[in-house]
Amino acid sequence: MVKATQSKAYDFDAIIIGTGPGGEGAAMNLAKSGKTVAVIERHPQVGGGCTHWGTIPSKALRHSVSRYIEYKENPLFQMEDQSSNLTFPHILKHAAGVIRKQVQLRSSFYERNRVKVFQGNASFVDAHQIRLEQEGSPDQIISAEHIILATGSRPYRPQNVDFTHSRIFDSDTILSLTDDVRHIIIFGAGVIGCEYASIFRGLGVRVDLVNTRDRLLSFMDAEISDALSYHFWNSGVTIRHGEEFDRIEGCADGVILHLQSGKKMKADCILFANGRTGNTDKLNLNAIGLKADSRGQLKVNDNYQTEVPNIYAVGDVIGYPSLASAAYDQGRIAANSIIHGNCSTYLIDDIPVGIYTIPEMSSVGKNEQELTAARVPYEVGRAQFKHLARAQIANTSVGSLKLLFHRDTKEILGIHCFGERAAEIVHIGQAIMMQKNGGNTIEYFVHTTFNYPTMAEAYRVAALNGLNRLF
Repeated sequence: MVKATQSKAYDFDAIIIGTGPGGEGAAMNLAKSGKTVAVIERHPQVGGGCTHWGTIPSKALRHSVSRYIEYKENPLFQMEDQSSNLTFPHILKHAAGVIRKQVQLRSSFYERNRVKVFQGNASFVDAHQIRLEQEGSPDQIISAEHIILATGSRPYRPQNVDFTHSRIFDSDTILSLTDDVRHIIIFGAGVIGCEYASIFRGLGVRVDLVNTRDRLLSFMDAEISDALSYHFWNSGVTIRHGEEFDRIEGCADGVILHLQSGKKMKADCILFANGRTGNTDKLNLNAIGLKADSRGQLKVNDNYQTEVPNIYAVGDVIGYPSLASAAYDQGRIAANSIIHGNCSTYLIDDIPVGIYTIPEMSSVGKNEQELTAARVPYEVGRAQFKHLARAQIANTSVGSLKLLFHRDTKEILGIHCFGERAAEIVHIGQAIMMQKNGGNTIEYFVHTTFNYPTMAEAYRVAALNGLNRLF
């Protein structure tokens, strides 16, 4: 291990506020480079929102429900008694177990790399000093040459919504749901809203999904998002597009959502999942001359450096792409900038997106709308999962793989997938997309040999399908 060195003027070389993916990525890189590092986490355990309220619990819930659906639909179990009803509180137990394992693992990272972990609320005294407030203890001042903000985000809460009501939830507090609900309204049909719509509908809960836009997940390829819309419709989810809420009325036996269009909807509870806010309001940014925008986010340069040279910011607190995967890389890049004085490494241009609905959605690269607008001559290759032996064996035949490639050069321009394991399948194509010097062509999938039967075989089927369209 590299011997730790630090400036005598400060307690640490770097202080990182937040222990989510961005904070962890920065802390590990700095520590392994011989820097003395401290992290501050306001919650009792490390992991940040990603581990405790966001990515990990929601994906654990999704996994449980997905396996439950497979069980109910598997012909092997059709003769068995399927009268048992899986509820949201039941699947929370599995999520809690995953969270516990993640906390143990991530705590060991900090311990092994001799990163000092402080628990408490952090705020700036000046550009190098942090005030640490710990319940039951006097405030403490710690200092560092560099400070990285990885404070994450929280659900947006409009002031006219009473989130203290026992039937009104956001995407954090929904994990405290203890009732076996029969009907839920989800306001906001972004990634979080769609994922929870899948979870609750998979449990047999009646779901009303209210979308403020004209179609679901409009940043995705239109065919892929349309496939999700159809799957929701086919499974019984009611989607209402182009709606805005006027007010939410909490009752003893449920909630009533009043929409600006004049519609009224009543359900057992509501999940408000329309936007997120960066966690910057309690950092005392005024003390260092920084100002967050209306969504609590900070501006940074390519090295994730703020307008104050020794202060960096990564993850949700800087906005797009607001992905746990990207936040970890951002943290490492910011650390490299501190270590070397500058960093020539950047986040990749084509960041893969995985959306953990049931079935999953995933994409990397350009979609058809973008290529058409840019007047790029492209062609499409498709593979339907229902035609793959592995999907037939696993009874996961819903979905497809879609490859977009340049008509002339055969270069792969975009990969879009809908179906079980889509978030895994997309990385096979991503690896080829990243190849240089002519290695990125759709013909790779025709000339290579895939294990049989596999879902990966979809790439060969889609490639042949696309090449057959050329003339």
